[in-house]
Amino acid sequence: MSLVLGLPLAQASPGPADAAAPPAADRDARPAVQVGPVVPWSWPVAPPHPVLRPFQAPEHRWSPGHRGIDVGAPVGAAVTAPDDGVVHFAGTVVDRPVLSMRHADGVLSSLEPVTTSLHVGEAVTRGQVVAELVAGHDCPSECVHLGARIDGEYVSPLMMLGEGRPSVLLPTRRDAALAPGGRRGTDALGAEGVADRLPRRRAQARGWAVR
Repeated sequence: MSLVLGLPLAQASPGPADAAAPPAADRDARPAVQVGPVVPWSWPVAPPHPVLRPFQAPEHRWSPGHRGIDVGAPVGAAVTAPDDGVVHFAGTVVDRPVLSMRHADGVLSSLEPVTTSLHVGEAVTRGQVVAELVAGHDCPSECVHLGARIDGEYVSPLMMLGEGRPSVLLPTRRDAALAPGGRRGTDALGAEGVADRLPRRRAQARGWAVR
């Protein structure tokens, strides 16, 4: 007589290949890298920092105008860097002591009349005290003059401070006619062009590298 033993069959556990795969959309998904808005400068003096005279673009590049803004502040006030950068110039222009700093994408800021102990090439950080306001600028009252340049073109510092629309030196018809190919010359930057040159802050999702 043959004896047949009834042994329970081992149940095979599902392997990795048998596990339910996530949907293709989930596998391919990556945290989006978001580009934030233009990072505004910080004001160079303490509040309330009233604007006593706004930026006024001249009709021609060489014409009179007001290539910056005058911000009310008392003589002796601490003047701070509007953003991270390096000292581009520190010295006297005509009869005014000037401090100029180079920031991201080559954007230049200038402050006058101010005295500083910094030297060309020194690094500065946003909000760092870099100078002291002195008398000498033609203002209705005591003030610091703040200028901004992109690719050598003066733009409204209010735009850099997040307070206004781009305002730049506009080309004359003659300038446009002299430009190669009939295009406007380098005396102007369109609003879109100015915005494209401003430093932007990139928000990176945790765990993924920006490539």
